[in-house]
Amino acid sequence: MHPEGATHEPARRFGTIAIVGRPNVGKSTLLNELVGQKISITSDKAQTTRHRLLGVRTDGEVQFAFVDTPGFQLRHARALNRAMNRTVRAALGEVDVVLWVVEAGSWTADDELVAQLLPPGRPVILVANKLDRVHGRERLLPWLAERGKDPRLTEIVPLSARRRADAQRLLGIIAPHLPQGPWGFDPDTLTDRSERFLAAEILREKLFRLTGDELPYSSTVVIDRFEVEGRLRRIAASIVVERDSHKAMVIGHSGASIRRIATEARQDMHKLFDGPVFLEVWVKTRSGWADDQAAVRAFGYED
Repeated sequence: MHPEGATHEPARRFGTIAIVGRPNVGKSTLLNELVGQKISITSDKAQTTRHRLLGVRTDGEVQFAFVDTPGFQLRHARALNRAMNRTVRAALGEVDVVLWVVEAGSWTADDELVAQLLPPGRPVILVANKLDRVHGRERLLPWLAERGKDPRLTEIVPLSARRRADAQRLLGIIAPHLPQGPWGFDPDTLTDRSERFLAAEILREKLFRLTGDELPYSSTVVIDRFEVEGRLRRIAASIVVERDSHKAMVIGHSGASIRRIATEARQDMHKLFDGPVFLEVWVKTRSGWADDQAAVRAFGYED
């Protein structure tokens, strides 16, 4: 019982939730919807996400710290791939809950290999994403029944990561699994990443989205200069590719491609930073950088 006149304050909860899965299952799209704002880049190109990215959502008395991870690399041995896999393993070692994202109605050998990374003793919620692409929901029932036999899973949640209502429902499912305790971040925090990092990611997203499948995923972006003058950001960036033929592809005929990439990136930066952006972009060739451990570290990928 509480003393007369005292009020019972709801207990706060805070926890870290890793979002894992094979490439291209919608992890970054899910993170953006859970956080309520786009902080993680998305594209149809495999291995778009390369870094651990923290997204924070404060909802009532609960604060969620979501960790978006690269799709676990199962078949490639380049230095860049190894760095991404280390990022996934490190993220899983420090979380309270795991969101294991798969495609609804689909189960592959790669999904099963990802299962080997699941940390013991942690709640694992299987997120069956892309529900909107399943034709005939009755076909999903046998699949759900089969997945339900997996003792590693705490819950199974079919959803579409693009639907706000589905993301809100998932927040309610995660919350009881988070420990009670003080929040880890200011309630207005959205991510732990700097504007400089987010600028590079936005430019890389436009590079991937606008060059199609012809450009190898090993292309990357380096921010050479990031200056803040009041509300104005002055940003100089380099797109790094492995071959001169890739450089020509990014620049395009009479520079049309690079202009479009830079323009769309600047517009997104303006929206995210809530202020004008002056953006300069160059394209540089560095042969074999994705196989060079020193270059991978120099370009900002965790070792």
